This record gives sequence, structure tokens and C-alpha cells, in this order.
Amino acid sequence: MSEEAKLDEFIKESENSEVAEPTVPDNWRVVRADEIIEITRGASPRPKGDPELFGGDIPWVKIGDVDVKSARYTGDTEDTVTEKGAKKSKLVDEGTLLVSNSGTCGYPVFAGISSCVHDGWLILRDYEDTLNPHYLYEYIRWKQNYLESLAPGSTQINLNTSRFGVLEINIPPLFEQRNIATVLYTVDQAIEKFDELIEQADRVKQGVTQTLLNEGVNNEVKSETESRFGKLPESWDLRSLKGIGDIAGRTAPEKDELDCWGGDIPWATPSEITSLEGQTISDTEEHLTEIALEKVSSNLLPPKSVLLTTRATIGECAVNTVEMTTNQGFKNFIPGEKVDTWYAYYRLKYEGDYLASLSKGSTFPEVGKDTVENFVIPVPPLEEQKEIGQRLRSVDDLILSYKSNKQQYKRLKRGLMQDLLSGTVRTIDTNITVPDEVAQHG
Repeated sequence: MSEEAKLDEFIKESENSEVAEPTVPDNWRVVRADEIIEITRGASPRPKGDPELFGGDIPWVKIGDVDVKSARYTGDTEDTVTEKGAKKSKLVDEGTLLVSNSGTCGYPVFAGISSCVHDGWLILRDYEDTLNPHYLYEYIRWKQNYLESLAPGSTQINLNTSRFGVLEINIPPLFEQRNIATVLYTVDQAIEKFDELIEQADRVKQGVTQTLLNEGVNNEVKSETESRFGKLPESWDLRSLKGIGDIAGRTAPEKDELDCWGGDIPWATPSEITSLEGQTISDTEEHLTEIALEKVSSNLLPPKSVLLTTRATIGECAVNTVEMTTNQGFKNFIPGEKVDTWYAYYRLKYEGDYLASLSKGSTFPEVGKDTVENFVIPVPPLEEQKEIGQRLRSVDDLILSYKSNKQQYKRLKRGLMQDLLSGTVRTIDTNITVPDEVAQHG
């Protein structure tokens, strides 16, 4: 679509449409995939690793080479095959539509270049007179959960050609297929743009973090220290965590002590920190009662503490916005008056790998309280700490805004797929400029 305003106009029409049971429009057909598509399966040369078959100039695409949940095209491949190997595989042209048939199955992707394909792919051909490839791509993505349900198996599911063949496909006229594909393609382009922005911002953050936590913000002369940090700005001190705040380990009552659970006190676990989108935590999946705190003699962490994971997953951090407590997988840092919470947060995250190297235990590595208390970090003057924390937070806030926008577009696309591919919302009266990538097919 050439103009963003046109997409916005169409989205508003879709959002304002009345909700109704999907019905296929009168001029659409519904046809089984095996009636209009040639469905074959890729192949793997045997034996694997034979130099006569592998190591040539022809890319050989395996499922593991592609992030099937997000990629539209295949890219570089780990393995290549020779001309002899290609004869024992399946060679496809650039632009051929493939569908993953094992493991994470039912996801479509276009061949980015002419290549051979592993037997973990289904190959779709000879449908262009009936279906626009990009429409078919979107339709298969819409039906991915259904296709996965057709693939039996407990440990290794498999979607073979006959099972894929029963998929019923809604087929609008080709011009309408192109319109539908264009709307969904345009949303995908926006999602990809946010992916690029997130990747760029992450690279910027890495460089900014490295500079700020080692150089500071004042372009200050650096002096050599007798520590692993080497040279640091002259006004910075080296302090142990126990010298600038408190270290608070926490515990929890047994699960069968029912009077301890289901209260109002948030109780964090390491998995909630590792899956956190952002830097702060304000609520948790499970909650304790006041009785629980009395039984385990545990005090609440004040807001703006740094929750630090120290068991199994070590060095992940979050800042709590409300009073809460944690399980035993933490040694939490409560900053003193001369420490900025956000400086401490970014410093401890930055030192996470080194902290993990101090862990003990083979099955479940853990960093003990003594180690955390005596863990030494550079401490700039308080105002500089605040400036460092603020700058790093601004980068993180930018990344979070990109991620939020990306998720909004992904939700938008799910709704549009349901509306457009079912025929609930039509594109026949919408002024849509079809991009060449979609228009050149069908």
C-alpha cells in the first residue's frame, strides 16, 4: 500500500464493522488444498555428511535455518549440497512457498533463493492460476493452529502431504486476494520496521551502557585501580554492596500452609523477572498473607529496591514499584541514601555474568549472601549516578515503546486476518495500491 493514510482508513473501517458469524461471500469458493495445489515433500540426501553429496554450492534449507514464526523468506543455510546431492533432495525456485511439516509445523515461508529443501518442508506448486502466493501465505498463517492440530505425535509431530491436503481454502477473486494480501503485507512491513528499530536501539544501548558505566558523564580523568575494573574516573569509589545498602534474602512458607497464600502481598519468583518486559515489577502471579510474613520472619522490600536473582538464573534484575517479597532465588539490594536505585539496577545487570562466575553448585548454581554483600562495584557521586541511570532508562524506554508498537501491530494483524480471510470484511471498494511483490503473482 503506497500511502499509510489509506491503510489507516481501511483499519478504521474494519474496527467499526459489525461483529457477525463469518460467512464466505457468494463470489468466493471453498476448495481443498489438494484439489488445487501440487503438494510434495522435501528430501534429505543420504548418508548425511557424504562429501559427494554435501559441501557444494547449492543451499540446503532445514527447519533450523529459519525462524518460521516470523520469517517470510528463507535466508542463509548451515549446509549446502553438491549437484549429486541435489538429485537426492528437492530443488525449488526462488519464491516457492514452503510449509514446515515437523517440530514447529504449519508455518509458511517463501524460498529466498533457488535452493534444495530438507524433508522437514512441504513444497507447494502449480496454484498460481487460482491463488495469489502472498494470499496463500497469509491464509496458511491464519490456519497454522488448525494445521498443527492435524499433525499427530506426542514428541515429534508431523504434517504430511495428505494431512495438509485436507485444508479448506477460502478463494476470493484474484483481485480481491491481491487486496487482502496487500493489507496484511503492509502490516507485516510495519512489524519488520519495528524489529529493525528494536535491533538498532539494542546496539545503541550496548555501546551507551559500556561507556556510561566505565567512563561516566563528566569526561573525567581516570586513574588506575587495584581491581578488575582497571582505570576509573578519579571521583568514583569502589564499595561493597553491604557498604552502600542492605542485602535482603527472602524465603517462603510451604505450599500446604494454606493460611499463608492468597493474600495481598506480591511474592516474586526468578522466572517472573526473566520474563519481565521492562525494568519494573508491580505485581506477581502469587501472593502471601501477613501470616506468611510472620511465619518466615520476612520483612517486605521497600519500593525502589533492586530484585537480584542469585539462584539458577543469576544476575537478572528488576525494580519493584510497590512493597513486595520474593522467594529464595534472590539476594535483593536495598540502596542506601548515597546510591541511586537506577544506577544500582544497571550496574548489577551489567555485572551479571561476573556475579554468575562466583556461584557455587553444579545442579543449581547459586550465589550466597556473603558473596553478594562483599560484591564490589564502582560508585560515582550521587548526581552522576542519577544522570547515568536516567540516560540508560531513556534508551530502555525507547526500546519498550518500539516493542509496544510492534505488539499493537501484531494484534491488529490477527484481527485483520480473521476479518479479511473469512470474508467478514471486504476490500473490493477500498482504494488499495498493490505493491509489485504482491502484484506480480496472479
